[in-house]
Amino acid sequence: MFERRISLFSLFGFKVKLDISWFILAVLITWSLATGVFPNYFGGLGKATYWWMGAAGAVGLFVSIVFHEFCHSIVARYYGLSMKGITLFVFGGVAEMEDEPQSPKIEFLMALAGPASSVLLSGVFYLLASAGKNAGLPVSVNGVLVYLSWINLILAGFNLVPAFPLDGGRVLRSILWAAKHNLRWATHVASQFGSAFGILLIVLGIVSFISGNFIGGLWYFLIGMFVRGASQMSYRQLIIRKALAGEHVERFMKPDPVTVRPILTISELVGDYFYKYHYKMFPVLEDGRVLGCISTREVKEIPHEQWSNHKIADLVKPCSRENTVSLHEDAIKVLALMNSTGNSRFMVLDGDKLAGIVTLKDLLQFLALKIDLEENEKFQL
Repeated sequence: MFERRISLFSLFGFKVKLDISWFILAVLITWSLATGVFPNYFGGLGKATYWWMGAAGAVGLFVSIVFHEFCHSIVARYYGLSMKGITLFVFGGVAEMEDEPQSPKIEFLMALAGPASSVLLSGVFYLLASAGKNAGLPVSVNGVLVYLSWINLILAGFNLVPAFPLDGGRVLRSILWAAKHNLRWATHVASQFGSAFGILLIVLGIVSFISGNFIGGLWYFLIGMFVRGASQMSYRQLIIRKALAGEHVERFMKPDPVTVRPILTISELVGDYFYKYHYKMFPVLEDGRVLGCISTREVKEIPHEQWSNHKIADLVKPCSRENTVSLHEDAIKVLALMNSTGNSRFMVLDGDKLAGIVTLKDLLQFLALKIDLEENEKFQL
């Protein structure tokens, strides 16, 4: 499977990753700086110089965003929140939290840490640019420093817009949460602001596009789509976490699942099991011992005409975190595993014994039922 994320480095235990979409942003920023911004504000320099300035500006923005997200992560870790790391992508960066903050205060402080860090960086770059000008540094160097000072100030201002899940939206959520003591309601309201801000950006993008500002209009439109989608997705994620919190796999699993023996041929497996039961994965047992599982993925690797020549034992996939969970596994972790592996069926083990099968369909049915029954909770004061 093609990996979209590239691991760059670890800093104080935080893994920094780069989504391949970031390269799109890096190219566009370098191009816009080299052909537009720097020539307009710092004229008389060579074409090659502008391109070097553009590349330096893109790298500086990269460092600034990492620092911004790193400050979020430091505050989160201080208050005991588990952080997966920092990932940079086409619309900026994100500090990946495994859970929601435990209180409005933590949310508030964690949200403000990012914009505060950007303001701090803006001041640092401004002082460096001033010192560089007095010291007679080349215009090309000072130009990049001035740009980084302004872009960090703009980054702080944009993130303070009260549109969830931007930092300002998280500040708004923390205030609403503290006022009503209801995280779900606060998230619902803050995400509505985020969705409205996203629509505003989309409209602004369309107007800019019609007015002839193609590049600017495109960016407004894309950022608006991202903000609107992220606000809606963040609310859905909270609903899922709340609905599945404290639930264990044994509540969803189906006991006594259909199993297969390793001596069966692939032809027998397909005809007597896949086509009969319509499951994409079956546990493989021998004398009550779990050997692993067999799925359509493994079968598809064998040419049809050779199915009779191969047995399940030849293709069985050993038990691992990609296909097995424990009986008392948290349902949220199982859902995350299903999402990361692409597998919708997992074997449930009680020690070294097969206890049952849990499927994505089982989890989603329970989730839909619980959300339907508790929908009014978000409006409770």
